[in-house]
Amino acid sequence: MHYLVNGVELHVEQQGQGDTALVFLHFYGGSARTWDKIIDVLKEKYRCIAYDQRGWGNSDKSATSYTIKDLADDAHALIQELGLKRYAVIGHSMGGKAAQLLASRNPAGLEALILVAPSPPTPQDMPQEIRNAMVHFYDTREGAEMALSNITLLPLEENIREMVLEDMQKSAPLAREAWPETAMLEDISGEVKNINVPTLVIAGESDPIDRLETLKSELLPRIPRAELHVIPQTGHLSPLEAPNQVCKGISNFLAKHS
Repeated sequence: MHYLVNGVELHVEQQGQGDTALVFLHFYGGSARTWDKIIDVLKEKYRCIAYDQRGWGNSDKSATSYTIKDLADDAHALIQELGLKRYAVIGHSMGGKAAQLLASRNPAGLEALILVAPSPPTPQDMPQEIRNAMVHFYDTREGAEMALSNITLLPLEENIREMVLEDMQKSAPLAREAWPETAMLEDISGEVKNINVPTLVIAGESDPIDRLETLKSELLPRIPRAELHVIPQTGHLSPLEAPNQVCKGISNFLAKHS
């Protein structure tokens, strides 16, 4: 189903039911489908809402701006459009940075924040040539395959691997460019100190992108009520590499803070 928010049509998928809703934001290169294995479990107890962020998957690709504020604004507007009264936001990587900014505004109804292999709130430092390469990784299947091999540690099932490669390429050029050139460099560290809901950070022990040591130094000290859960021997795509462990971490955390 599609919802029009902030002038952009977002492709939204909903499953399950419950008093509390879970809103899922995917990574740079992902889509709502990134969360399928997680939602298959959590939909038994929660209303699960996953969507393709602007410029990705089956959502509108006509937008000209893809800042972290844009992504957070879209999430907030969708939550309001759906009339959610009690919900948790779950963000992965790029989606995790947008989720941090949204949570820092303390929107009505937000009960918990869960960050899966999240990008830190501070600018991510990397050589310009790597940023330039990132802009074009998803232009071709070969580039997407290279990117996928660089961010995962555990092998993916063949159908999952094909899904990820398809999602990576099914994106707007401006969306592919905006993350490494703009949004990754945005500094929201001043905002995240205002987050006042229980926060869980799920980190892959061997994540080569949003490294465990980076999360310990740049993210965890800045969010007042954040706690860390580490999944051993896992890369950046933990929702696909280790879905059972991610589900367990989310379920236990939500049960503890319900």
